[in-house]
Amino acid sequence: MRTRVASLMLALLFTSPAWAMSLNEAMATLSHAKASGQVGEQPNGYLGAVDGSSQGTEIANLINQARRDEYQRLAQQNGIQLGDVEAIAGKKAIEKTPAGQYIQLNGKWVRK
Repeated sequence: MRTRVASLMLALLFTSPAWAMSLNEAMATLSHAKASGQVGEQPNGYLGAVDGSSQGTEIANLINQARRDEYQRLAQQNGIQLGDVEAIAGKKAIEKTPAGQYIQLNGKWVRK
């Protein structure tokens, strides 16, 4: 019985929203995550987790959802396809990426 209760408590602890990163926290840590090689820009307009870490993945997922929402809004507003907005955004993001940070080229992560 004690083992079940302890297991349940651990499960609740790790699924608690208090432990989840918010979009604001992800945005605040993005520069550091890029500089440390956790995340990088992809040609599709979204971030990718370069090192496969859970924090890098969480940052990328949160910011990518916000980007996707904005890309959809822009596509609808301008009467163009979502894929076109994503491609334009990806090209611009890669161009703006400072030297030393990661970008994805031909499916591989490379330092710019």
